[in-house]
Amino acid sequence: MFSGLIKSVSIPNPQILFLVNDNMFKIRIITFFIFMGLFAATYQIGSMSQVSEEEANTFMSEFEKLVTDIDAVGIFLHNSSISLPMFIPGFGVAWGLFAAWSTGFAFSAIVSITPELAKVPPLAILFLSPFGIMELTAYSIATSRSFMLIRAISKKTNLIPFLKPTIIEIGIVVGLLLAGGYLEDYMIKLVQEDSIGLPIF
Repeated sequence: MFSGLIKSVSIPNPQILFLVNDNMFKIRIITFFIFMGLFAATYQIGSMSQVSEEEANTFMSEFEKLVTDIDAVGIFLHNSSISLPMFIPGFGVAWGLFAAWSTGFAFSAIVSITPELAKVPPLAILFLSPFGIMELTAYSIATSRSFMLIRAISKKTNLIPFLKPTIIEIGIVVGLLLAGGYLEDYMIKLVQEDSIGLPIF
C-alpha cells in the first residue's frame, strides 16, 4: 500500500536542492551587504546635517538623561528596542534607515558642541569601533530580512521556509547586541577612568 504511494512521490534531486539553497544563501549575503551600505550611507547623510546651537543643546540634554547611570544591560535593551522592529516586513526597512539617519544627526549634534570631534570621520564610529561594527551588522541583518520578507509577501510566497532563518537571525542580532552592549559599557568606563579620548555613543 505505502510502497506504491512512496514510488509515486517525486523526490527532488539532491543536487538541485543544493543549488537552490546555495543560490538563496548568495542572495541573502548580497542583500545583507546592500543594506549595510544603505545604512552607512544614510548615517553619513545624517551626520552632514546642519544642527543649530539650540537643537544641539536640546539633544545633548536628552542624551545625557538617557545615558546617565546606563550599564551594559541598559545599552543592550536600548539597542534591542531599536533593532527588533527592523525585522517587521517593510516597516523595518524604513525604521532602520530612519534610525541610521537619526544616529548620524546625533553625531552631528555632538560635534557641534565638541569641535575636537570634527576630526573624527563619522563612518569611523561604525567601522572602526568594535561595538559599532557589531551594531551595524545587527541592523543590516534585521533590515535586509525585513526587505526579503516584504518581497516574499508581495509575491504571495509561502512564508514557512522563512520562519526558521528569521528566528536564527533574531538570535544572532540579540547575541551581537548583547556582546556589543558589554563591550561599549567597558569602553565607556575606559574613557571615563583613563581619558583615552575615544568617542563613545
